[in-house]
Amino acid sequence: MKLTGLRALTAAVEEGSLRAAARRLGVSQPALTHLIRDLERELSTTLLLRSTTGVLATAQGMVLYERALAAERELAQAVDQIRQLGGRMAGALTIGAVPLAVMLLIPEALRTFGREFPDIQLRVIEDLYIEQLTPLRKGEVDVALGPLPDQLPAGEFAVETLMPIAMVIVVRRGNPLARARHLAELGAVPWVYTGVTPASGYARLLFARHGLPPPPAGALVNSTLGLLSLLASGNCVGLLPQQIAAHPFAMQHLETVSVVEGPLQLTLGALARADAARKPSVRHFLAHLHRAAHHLGESAPAPV
Repeated sequence: MKLTGLRALTAAVEEGSLRAAARRLGVSQPALTHLIRDLERELSTTLLLRSTTGVLATAQGMVLYERALAAERELAQAVDQIRQLGGRMAGALTIGAVPLAVMLLIPEALRTFGREFPDIQLRVIEDLYIEQLTPLRKGEVDVALGPLPDQLPAGEFAVETLMPIAMVIVVRRGNPLARARHLAELGAVPWVYTGVTPASGYARLLFARHGLPPPPAGALVNSTLGLLSLLASGNCVGLLPQQIAAHPFAMQHLETVSVVEGPLQLTLGALARADAARKPSVRHFLAHLHRAAHHLGESAPAPV
């Protein structure tokens, strides 16, 4: 199975057109079609359904497409790792991070890391809920920054603890629910969940820690703008890191609900793959994250 054939299939699936895929790869359409047909003959199956409007992957085609993407990522990682082990600190580093890390840690880490390693391009992907760690396992990100899950498989990840997080309850400014004093008073109203499904998320974790059933999910989001918009314009309840809830922009639209149970206490950390595929640049970036967290701790106001 040739890499050129896998790249042809990947381009065809993503473009939905053989002509567009050929243009993307800089080859003729007949050449691209030949590469894909070679794959189909080798596997004795149909990978693409062709029509007058374009192409669509079959079930078998999607299986190979997903594996081809993973192989492409692993090869790119290997190239970066080999160069970096040889002393050439160049390539790319992809960071998946929750909004608090993007706001507080990434700017300082990017400043110092970028100064030391100017030939490494950083890509930051915001994610409100990283607990599933799927992008890290699939190699889509090199480092995941967010609240550390309660249970992590032993030895699968390198784990770096960075700073504590307090997730506070927030509602739209003027919402009568702002007067609630016990978490149970908020158990029957809709919450905005962050995560892949309502079966996950910090709201569920908060209630579980106090022996309460999870509240109903009024909405499921995975973007900061979506979360803030739904909370500020509706009657849902949600959780935000204290630093974001206290930001002047958020305070114009949201109120913090002070329940006796207190906020959800979490630990912000960095996770990376613990296997041999970890690039030297990951180790250096983790060191810069620690510096950024230390710098933030020194500049934070002393508790009253």
